[in-house]
Amino acid sequence: MMGRKFFVGGNWKCNGTTEEVNKIVSTLNAGEVPSPDVVEVVVSPPFLFLPLVKTSLRPEFQVAAQNCWVKKGGAFTGEVSAEMLVNLSIPWVIIGHSERRLILMESNEFVADKVAYALSQGLKVIACIGETLEQREAGSTVAVVAEQTKAIAAKISDWTNVVLAYEPVWAIGTGKVATPAQAQEVHFELRKWLQANVSPEVAESTRIIYGGSVTAANCKELAAQPDVDGFLVGGASLKPEFIDIIKSAEVKKNA
Repeated sequence: MMGRKFFVGGNWKCNGTTEEVNKIVSTLNAGEVPSPDVVEVVVSPPFLFLPLVKTSLRPEFQVAAQNCWVKKGGAFTGEVSAEMLVNLSIPWVIIGHSERRLILMESNEFVADKVAYALSQGLKVIACIGETLEQREAGSTVAVVAEQTKAIAAKISDWTNVVLAYEPVWAIGTGKVATPAQAQEVHFELRKWLQANVSPEVAESTRIIYGGSVTAANCKELAAQPDVDGFLVGGASLKPEFIDIIKSAEVKKNA
């Protein structure tokens, strides 16, 4: 059985000017990182900067869009379709980030439809799930993430091109990070859910990555957890420390 290749995504969110983007890219291009057979690296700039980043970024790093429309393009002002991303050779897309679920009211079903449509067009998907602080304090973390995953599982049959990103909402951009044990517990439960409800093969091969205030300081300890297969990094992906986070893949290789 091939191990799950460590995956590090950088979500730039709604940040950047041309100058800043060029600076981030040159930092990434100069960074010394493990080889592509040890770690898969994907960065996700805003739509406007995708072509710039794609042409200037080192070839072994891939790019992702931060969102796409739920079906074929057309009369949907302000949206970007999966077909357009494919046309520009953008291989990945992030779908269902908690900011879109909570601020833009994207439901579990809508997110699942987006995942299914993006996959059908040949995109690879980073599908985000995670609970709020209220939900965690009510003890419903596992139920919430299972429900979010179930919606996706109902719409897709092939998980080959899906990376599941567990991002506890209370840890995103707050500086509060889930402890390695808390992250491992949820990742373990998610894998168990996939095993029971999709298949043992999918549970074994699907990468479940962690997001939520990941930094150079805490990434190694998180990476050492058996069911943590990488990271989706927010704020730190705009800084040179993103290189250190990519290097945490070595923890898995040497395990």
